[in-house]
Formats: sequence, structure tokens, C-alpha cells
Amino acid sequence: MDPPNIIFLFSDQQRYDTLGCYGQELDVTPNLDKMAKEGVIFEHAFTNQPLCGPARSIIQTGLYATESTCYRNGIALPISKDNIAYYFSNKGYDVAYIGKWHLASNVGRSKDYTLKRMNYMTKAVPLELRGGYKDYWLASDLLEFTSHAYEGYLFNGNMKKVEFKGYRVDCLTDFTIDYLDSRRGTKPFFLFLSYLEPHQQNDLNIFQGPNGSKEKFKNYIIPKDLVNTEGDWRENYPDYLGCCNSIDKNVKRILNKLKEMDLEENTIIFYCSDHGCHFRTRTWEYKRDCHESSIRIPLIIKGPGFEGGKRISQLVSLIDIPPTLLKCGGIEVPNHMKGQPLQGLVNDIVNNWPEEIFIQISETQVGRAIRTIKWKYSVKAPSKDGILYSRADKYDEEFLYDLENDPHEKRNLVKDAQYFEVRNELSRILKRKMAEAGENIPTIISNPI
Repeated sequence: MDPPNIIFLFSDQQRYDTLGCYGQELDVTPNLDKMAKEGVIFEHAFTNQPLCGPARSIIQTGLYATESTCYRNGIALPISKDNIAYYFSNKGYDVAYIGKWHLASNVGRSKDYTLKRMNYMTKAVPLELRGGYKDYWLASDLLEFTSHAYEGYLFNGNMKKVEFKGYRVDCLTDFTIDYLDSRRGTKPFFLFLSYLEPHQQNDLNIFQGPNGSKEKFKNYIIPKDLVNTEGDWRENYPDYLGCCNSIDKNVKRILNKLKEMDLEENTIIFYCSDHGCHFRTRTWEYKRDCHESSIRIPLIIKGPGFEGGKRISQLVSLIDIPPTLLKCGGIEVPNHMKGQPLQGLVNDIVNNWPEEIFIQISETQVGRAIRTIKWKYSVKAPSKDGILYSRADKYDEEFLYDLENDPHEKRNLVKDAQYFEVRNELSRILKRKMAEAGENIPTIISNPI
């Protein structure tokens, strides 16, 4: 069989529970639900950094965000031949990128890394800062700054502005279909499509679903983590679901196009998000913390090697995506990548899969966390600015949740003397994960009994 085409469909700030296959009761994602039934769904998938730029850096490099230096937003992806697009190019793939990039600008200072100031947030991204996507490029570094829900612009490979009018998800899909129509020859392709939705529109401070979303999804069931909380979910959740529904409809358009072009049988499609959204119920903004609403994401893969409606229960995360992508393309996974190919779980050939997810948190704090099947344990550095600093030598315990008995994280046990030994054991595991990510082993100050 010819090498498979690979399409990576990426949403921004999408909670896992917006999909029917993860429990959403309204008919928001029928096409993704069908994709899950035909492909493979990962029931417990997580981001390793609940923030746009750092999460994206993990997928492009296979490294944790502090390892690539992209520990917060506003830090450019270092120029490197070790990014995934280069590996695909060297294997004979055409590499293409459409949508939001968020990895080209150095804005602000850092105490831990030397940054050369450069701002492409609303300007065309030069070739050397595109992470190796050299064959087709139609993107904006910060799409939320160059567009609104129904109009905006991106830049093409020649750094020319390309304007669009219409709902943003529809237009990015139009561009994707144009790219597929332009395909000539026999080379396989790796296409990365990065939607902005359901991320909020920053300058308007609201979520913007397609017109009619408020009415269409007004009868939503409140996610249980949001019950009896403040935040801004009441005014925004119908539009948020409208964004997700729009992506779902456009996923169907892409799948239909592949079928029309007789590419469906030899194309692997990934669908996931960079992080979730807690609607200002945990902190003053939408993510940047350890809670499930921020870190748990959807992950569905369909195509050769990912078939049959299999449900994978092990914990997986974005760090596992790069080696999985490379393995799909028949590319040897380099030793520096920190994750493991998900094919091992799908094919039942892995016996020592990690039992915890490592999470780095920036901007709102310098924080670290682990998520196991049962526990969530999070620490933060006292008096460390999460913009200026990427790491610390000392952390204080902040959160402990028993996820089996408190899945919606309503009761913080971090100061409960009954869980002192649990915290000690989780602290040891967290230090080990930090060392695996190239960090110095810190001091973690335990709350007294």
C-alpha cells in the first residue's frame, strides 16, 4: 500500500465533553461521533500544557514546552530540523499548514531564556518561522487577532494577505478543500488544519458560534463541573456548542471530499484540541490551570491502523501525538521525543504504558501537576511570575483531588491530614516526571499535618 495521507484537525480550547462520544447529550458532533465509532477514541486524553502556544509546540516538536523554550504564549518555536514537518518532508511528503499557528512571535521578556523580540501576530510569518511547513502555507500567527467570526485574513506562502468573508470555520474548510483540489502527482501529504473555534473572540470578550447558536443550543445540560459556579458560561455556552457543531459539520465536508477524490481509504485523520475551557470558574480566565475542564481533551483517530470503533482507556496526552504521527508515515521516531506511539495501545502490544500525565502550567503561575486514574496533584511556585519564569526550585502544594470520588473536583484535599502519605507519594512521582522533562528536581513543600 502507498504511504498514507495524514490530516490533523485541531480545534482550540475545546472541552472533551462537547462530543457525543464523550457524553454530550445534545446532537452537537454527529460526524465526529461517527468517526469515533469507525476509528479509535481515546477516552482519557490530556494536554500537557493548558495554553495555546505551548500546547502547539509540544505537537510540533515532541518535547515538553519548557524543553523547546515555548513555555508560555508569545515565544516562537525555535528554528530546528527536528520538528515533525521536516521529518515528513524528508520522507517524501508534501507538508501543508492552514489556520492558526501561534508559534512565530517573541513578545515580552523571559528570565529563563534569551528571546530576540519579533512580532508576527498580525503580520505574515516568514518561511524560516513556519516550523518546516514549506510546501503549502495559509495561516495567521494569531488568527484571533486577524479575524472575527465572519471575516478576516490569513497570509499565504508568498506572505500575501488572503481575505475571507463567511463563518471562520467554513472559510478555513473552504481553503482546505481548495488545497485538496490542488493536489497533483503521487506524493503523500501531511496537512495540519488548525481552527480557532471554539476559542473566544479576544477583543469582544465573547464566544461566537454561527448565527442561531444561542437558540439552537439553548436547552443544554450544564456540565457538572460548572454547576453552582460563577464564571461566564451561562451567556457563552450555547455559542460555544455552536462553534463545536460548526467544526463537526466541516469535518464531514472534509471527509466527503476525501471520498470524492478516492482518498478516504488511505488517509489517517486525527482530531483533537490543544486544551479545554473552564469559563472563568477556576481562575480569572479560561484555562491555565490543572483542572479537568482545562486539561482534558478529545482525541479521535481514524484510518489505516485506527479502525473498528476501539475505545482506549489508558491515559494519553499531546506528548504522544508526534511519535504517533511519525509512525503513521513510516518514519522512525527519534530518541529525543518524550512520548510513545499510540499504535502500541491500539494494537495491544504495550505492557508498560505510563500511568500518569505530566502537566506544566504557565502565565497564571509557575505550576506543575500530574494526573493519574485516581488522583490530581498540583503544585505552584511561590512568588514566581508565570510570564517571566518557566520553572522554579521550590513549589508549594496547591491541589489534591480524588477523581474516583470527586470527578468534578469540588473538594480540594491538599490540606487534609488524612492524605499526607498520598501527597508524599504523588510528590515523588511528580519530581520523577519533572526530571524526565529535563527539569532540576525541586523542593516541594508539603502542607503540614
